[in-house]
Amino acid sequence: MTGSRPQRQYGAGRKKGVRRSSMRLLKKSWVCYLFILPMIIYIVLFNYLPMYGIQLAFKDYRALDGIWGSPWVGWKHFQTFFGSYQFKDLLWNTLALSIYSLAAGFPLPILFALFLNYVTNSKGRKAAQMITYAPHFISTVVFCGMILIFLASDGIVNQILALLGIEPVAFLSNPKNFRHIYVWSGVLQSIGWGSIMYISVLASVGPELHEAARVDGATKFQRMLYIDIPSIVPTMVIMLIMRAGEIMDVGFEKAFLLQNSVNLDYSEIISTYVYKIGIQSGQFSYSAAIGLFNNIINLILLLAVNRIAGKASDVSLW
Repeated sequence: MTGSRPQRQYGAGRKKGVRRSSMRLLKKSWVCYLFILPMIIYIVLFNYLPMYGIQLAFKDYRALDGIWGSPWVGWKHFQTFFGSYQFKDLLWNTLALSIYSLAAGFPLPILFALFLNYVTNSKGRKAAQMITYAPHFISTVVFCGMILIFLASDGIVNQILALLGIEPVAFLSNPKNFRHIYVWSGVLQSIGWGSIMYISVLASVGPELHEAARVDGATKFQRMLYIDIPSIVPTMVIMLIMRAGEIMDVGFEKAFLLQNSVNLDYSEIISTYVYKIGIQSGQFSYSAAIGLFNNIINLILLLAVNRIAGKASDVSLW
């Protein structure tokens, strides 16, 4: 007993020392913490407080009774969604669109960054960056309007095809074209912006590595294969993990704006269905259950891909 007292006193003293050093650091760097305060408030307001509404998925919400006063119904809304005739179509459309977007949109910014890394003409490089970055700053509403105008039966694309002697293509009236239009227009809008992170990593690669490779007679392709790609692999893995956590979160705005009665069988995804059921039809509990299911699937995919990446490449989010 007597021997344990000094240890306890030492532990308590150590904790006090840690608190004092933390307070000193806080006072010294209070300006930095002040800068991140708006971000913390934003995350709390829009990411943590809305979790209070998750209980709607397990209740039969009534506006007069409020969230707490509404009766519990358990898994009723989940069973209704899983048993509906639309469940398989919604799930397939969401997965098909998301996986297609991932397969096309993930590697192309990497290839574009590798290409720009070997462009020696500074003016040409800046022009390519400006042209590819610009679509990212166009709002989704405007961008979708441009797509509808360009791909109309009398739009610019069909006019160019007519000048080349090619018959006009029914881009918008063929529902099977929806996924291709959605994905490749997204690639066009994001390829430049998505390459910024890879370009910054490639810029940090030591020039002595490339100089040594040139002395050894390595070609540009070999330098790219053995120097550049290994340097961006950790970034690629992190970005892939983050994209995997968004598999079920296909962009609602774009899908909804490009949606019409013709392509509804291909364009109706979970996010647009939740909007129609929750906002337009007022079935708040049912839409909350579908949204919760969507987020749980995303969380499972994120954890699974993160674990696989951690074992395969020793790179993970935590």
